Amino acid sequence: MRPLLVALLALSSCTAWAGAQREEALAASVQAALHAAVADLTAPEPIFPSLNEKLRWLNEMAPRLAKRMPDTRERVEFLKTVYYEAQRAGLDPQMVLGLIQVESGFRKYAVSSVGARGLMQVMPFWVKAIGTPDTNLFHLRTNLRYGCTILRHYLDIEKGDVFRALGRYNGSLGKPEYPNAVHAAWKNNWSFTAGTGATPVAAN
Repeated sequence: MRPLLVALLALSSCTAWAGAQREEALAASVQAALHAAVADLTAPEPIFPSLNEKLRWLNEMAPRLAKRMPDTRERVEFLKTVYYEAQRAGLDPQMVLGLIQVESGFRKYAVSSVGARGLMQVMPFWVKAIGTPDTNLFHLRTNLRYGCTILRHYLDIEKGDVFRALGRYNGSLGKPEYPNAVHAAWKNNWSFTAGTGATPVAAN
């Protein structure tokens, strides 16, 4: 009975903060910029400061995901995609990993009670606002592209204030619980110290 209770609690913790971004009117210029940001879904290799830094990052992150993603190839592809999309949006990849942990528990096909979809729990209204009708929010790169672009948009609105941007992302602006949960996951589970000479990707 106790293992079952623990499993149920773990499952609930994965969905407690499932995303609920609020639909807001976008200026035409902002809408155009966001549309351009999500339009290019090519899949180049992420750019690391060095080959050694790339291997060190992947070797540190991959074991932390092993229980959630047992397949090695899937795990490495996921991590490389997170790094690329975070870097492209000017975000810290470690913060994005923390957000994904809190939002979906790394479940690719997660759907929240309000309809948010995928790893980064993107609300479908974003597809109508800045995407195309054939957009699939359960596609790995598409979901991460949208999620990182949206978070970058909120960071820009909040002038780099990570706490408030995370609140906007979750639809809980001004409340501390969600930003604190992401920060805790980020620092406790996904922290990484860049090597000498490496330039960390900024969160703002």
